[in-house]
Amino acid sequence: QRKNPFSSNDRLASKPGHTHRGDPTYGRPPEGSQTEQRGKDAHSHVGKEVEELCLIIRNTGQVGEDGHVSVTFGQLFETYVTISNKVVGILLRARKHGLVHFEGEMLWQGKDDDVVITLL
Repeated sequence: QRKNPFSSNDRLASKPGHTHRGDPTYGRPPEGSQTEQRGKDAHSHVGKEVEELCLIIRNTGQVGEDGHVSVTFGQLFETYVTISNKVVGILLRARKHGLVHFEGEMLWQGKDDDVVITLL
């Protein structure tokens, strides 16, 4: 539509062109846009949920011989599911940031209840 001479939509004509890989703005919303603000808000919200998950692990877990607090997935699931239904997603995010450790790529309720989650 940007190149269409019959288009009367000024909003399209004012948009910047496509960015390419290697460009620092590639894959990012325009600065100051509502999309950028929603992304920042979501990032902040997930960060708070990760912090809350770590606090719950600390409060419900047991200190091991290595000094790290550990809890089983089943126990954590039963405790945390009353707070949020995104237990596994938040656990994966916490592991990505190096805050927790557990074996396996995904945890499933019932099947992985005995998997130990360690707070790093």
